Amino acid sequence: MAVNKEEKKLETRELRKIASKLRLEAVRMVYEGKDGHPGPALSAADIVATLYFDAMRVDPSDPHWPDRDRFILSKGHACPIWYAALNERGYFQPKVEHFHLRGLHSMFQGHPSMKNTPGIDMTSGSLGNGIAIGAGMALAAKITNRPYYTYVICGDGELQEGVCWEGANVATGQSLDNLIVFVDRNGWQSYKKIEQTIGINNPAERFRAFGWHVQEICGHDIEAIQAAIAMAKSTKGRPSCIVCDCVKGKGVSYMENNNAWHKGVPTDEEYELAVKELGVPTDD
Repeated sequence: MAVNKEEKKLETRELRKIASKLRLEAVRMVYEGKDGHPGPALSAADIVATLYFDAMRVDPSDPHWPDRDRFILSKGHACPIWYAALNERGYFQPKVEHFHLRGLHSMFQGHPSMKNTPGIDMTSGSLGNGIAIGAGMALAAKITNRPYYTYVICGDGELQEGVCWEGANVATGQSLDNLIVFVDRNGWQSYKKIEQTIGINNPAERFRAFGWHVQEICGHDIEAIQAAIAMAKSTKGRPSCIVCDCVKGKGVSYMENNNAWHKGVPTDEEYELAVKELGVPTDD
């Protein structure tokens, strides 16, 4: 039987503040841990903030609540932004001060692990698996008559993996209108631009060809993200894809659209500049 758990909705301006705070926490995580992928994390910050602080039905005090909405970060190397969101949302008691990202025995590894970290619904590491796994979760909800939605964030680079399209095909065939996939279209993969590897970066056309309902928005416009989620939920009989035009490294000037920050650690001076630009005190 479904259980009602009311969520307090935040103003859009508050969601923007949260997204900035999550960005800063992700950068701090990498800075203190001396390893990690800040660029991909910052790219997805506004989507993650909107999901965890507005759209998703979750209960941090009960991470295994059967009717909770599910979330998969298919581009798992961007996990600092997810860890920051879980921490801010209250999944860890007491609140984590130092994450020890990628440290030995730390529960905050370089790719999210559902066995190690509360609130992680699915381990991810090998790119490309999120859509197919999300389709499985969404199908399970249909079979068991559960009301939850499954949300997936994938990168535009990982869409080169064939399993993405196997999952997309299943989602269409099973009419999984409770599956919502975000494509973080920032134009980069680990070492070069998408257009240098596969040509025109057209995930919207490809998802439409697979029968999905598709929207294209700015991935840093929280109101647009909210509206797109509402539209996806109102679309019945087929899965939804929200293609988000994003900037890799968004929010930190020297990281923005600079693929050198796909993986890298800020110096002391660079970290201080990031703190200044993101505008959120580290002790807030």
